[in-house]
Amino acid sequence: MIDKNKKSGIKSWPQDDRPREKLLKKGAAALSNSELLAILLRTGVKGVSAIDLARQIIDKFGTFRNMNHTDMREWKKFKGLGPAKIAQIQAALEIGRRFREVEVLPPKQKIASAQDVVRNIMPQMSDQMRDLKTEVFKVVYLNSNNRIIEIADAATGTVNHAMPIVREIIHAALQKFAAAIICVHNHPSANIAPSPEDKKFTQELTAAGKLMDIKVLDHIIIGDGNYFSFADEGIMG
Repeated sequence: MIDKNKKSGIKSWPQDDRPREKLLKKGAAALSNSELLAILLRTGVKGVSAIDLARQIIDKFGTFRNMNHTDMREWKKFKGLGPAKIAQIQAALEIGRRFREVEVLPPKQKIASAQDVVRNIMPQMSDQMRDLKTEVFKVVYLNSNNRIIEIADAATGTVNHAMPIVREIIHAALQKFAAAIICVHNHPSANIAPSPEDKKFTQELTAAGKLMDIKVLDHIIIGDGNYFSFADEGIMG
């Protein structure tokens, strides 16, 4: 017979088996994916502990990568998973993604060609493109010696096109004291030929850069391991 008075929550477990205590004693690497997720969740719901809820989520998505960019409706199917807990998980996933971006970015590397940009940014773009079916738009901010200050996301868009805002890109460049910028985005279709919208955007951004004394050196389109460079093709306008 099941003892209905017996507690099943994490607080009733031996201390060494509780995820948070286990992490503090043995380190994060000693925890399973479910245990790490349970620490983020903190609490479960009646009859379901945080670790049980975490296991349900892991069973559903399989990996943390699969959780990234998942439709919000999929998260809401879990009993006990409200907006606050979903936000905590999404924030942690984003921290992990940004951590990988820092790992692949050489500090203040000098950019001399489109190939240099692609070599630096392809690991980041490839990582995001595996998770997304939409365009990812990034801006490479450079100092007066064409050394990288920062590579930052500018916008995400639909499958057909990104919608970066020229004013915001130029404003960000001024805030970072950038002397030049290079724009990079992917084409999910793998067709790297620039669209009419790509050409129009490049012209508008170049014109705005001239007004604010910021050089727009290139606009690079990445697709399926290949790339197209406006500068290399002589069509920066």
